[in-house]
Amino acid sequence: MDADLKVKIIDSLDEVSITAWNRLAGDDPFLRHEFLSALHDTGCASAKTGWAPEFITLWEGCKLTAALPLYIKNHSHGEYVFDWAWADAYQRHGYPYYPKLLSAIPFSPVSGRRLLAETSGHRALLISAVLAMARDKNAKTGMSSFHCLFPLEQEAREMEKAGMKLRHGIQFHWKNRNREGCLYESFEMFLRDMSHDKRKKIRQEQKRIHAEGIRFQWLSGHEVKSDHWRFFVDCYNKTYRDHYSTPYLNLEFFMRLGESLPENLLLILAMRGKKPVAAALNLRNSHTLYGRYWGASEFVPGLHFETCYYQGIEFCMANRMELFEGGAQGEHKLARGFLPVHTWSAHWLAHPEFSAAVGHYLKREADEIDHYFDELNENSPFRRGHEGQ
Repeated sequence: MDADLKVKIIDSLDEVSITAWNRLAGDDPFLRHEFLSALHDTGCASAKTGWAPEFITLWEGCKLTAALPLYIKNHSHGEYVFDWAWADAYQRHGYPYYPKLLSAIPFSPVSGRRLLAETSGHRALLISAVLAMARDKNAKTGMSSFHCLFPLEQEAREMEKAGMKLRHGIQFHWKNRNREGCLYESFEMFLRDMSHDKRKKIRQEQKRIHAEGIRFQWLSGHEVKSDHWRFFVDCYNKTYRDHYSTPYLNLEFFMRLGESLPENLLLILAMRGKKPVAAALNLRNSHTLYGRYWGASEFVPGLHFETCYYQGIEFCMANRMELFEGGAQGEHKLARGFLPVHTWSAHWLAHPEFSAAVGHYLKREADEIDHYFDELNENSPFRRGHEGQ
């Protein structure tokens, strides 16, 4: 390592100025100091909830030159790259899988940079530092592994060269490009590019919502008031209860975001008269909308699709945004114009036999994922000749 560079492990972003951190984070809202600090300070991602921050930072004197968001995890909740089977295999053979090291955005299956560095050399130093940390913790405390979730493909390839094993998955993203490769000017233009049956289905769904007397409001973070936040969080919590699960995030977190990152928030409200009946919270920058959290106070057929997908698509068109990243999973998104894209993760396991077994599994899984990816593209919702095909 460069003699002028020093590695420092920090357990709080209070040790780094907002300006210094955000210079590395750029315009990715999930990497910004304000977003991560909100997760930590409100107790959503903390040692108490099994997300103990151990961020790796590189310093040149007093200047922050690179960083890696990193957590010590004692479970696998809130990750969206599922390793439960690996943990179970460890347990059945008498080995502890937890704790483990994890680089990810807590509770957000969003792809983006994980190696926050301006040069390839600094990225390589971060990879070396985290693998050295993983080996040291394995020797001293039995830490089983290191995992990096949803990095950019370039970063994943660099981790592969350093000895990590790659895994990829599939998400569905909407691209603001018509048959000629230009931005869409209207939702109707978007529908014209779709096959007849998909276009008909979307129009029927929208007609039913309109017949329910439901209209929509788009609120920036500056416009979201405390009553809006309370309604949204009630809906968000209800979504988790309906799935017999526990919500990861709390009202304090969302209100904190509203105060610290208002320009990066879009709250879509479904209104029947003056009464809200559903809400979807999205994050954004100048070119991408990220669909994240949703809930409804009552069930209305098709309301989820309109609130979470069609309204987001219309917002992208109105604001000339290039991409709508629709979140994890969801094959049903394909019929709504969201096309498959690959996602990546990288994994290092200390135990040699388990590492070899996982490597063989990932090769088989990759073949299955590639086959599924091809099948999805063969069933594109767009007419022949669309750029997305």
